[in-house]
Amino acid sequence: MYTVPSQGGKVTVRYGSRGVCLISAVPDRGFKTTTSQTADDTLTVTFTSADHRSVVTATIEPSAKASVRESSL
Repeated sequence: MYTVPSQGGKVTVRYGSRGVCLISAVPDRGFKTTTSQTADDTLTVTFTSADHRSVVTATIEPSAKASVRESSL
């Protein structure tokens, strides 16, 4: 398992040979959480507040990694 911190919360995922599995997405106070997984190999979790957005993307293509994009609204 791998935990990815962001300004909006923490995402824990498990990487497997055939995909990414969401274990938990815990928002910080004042943030709402949405998740999206249109394919087994990529998972996106978005934390949104009144003035900030954190987007965590976990993928296994081409290798297992996670990225965080922070933006002000």
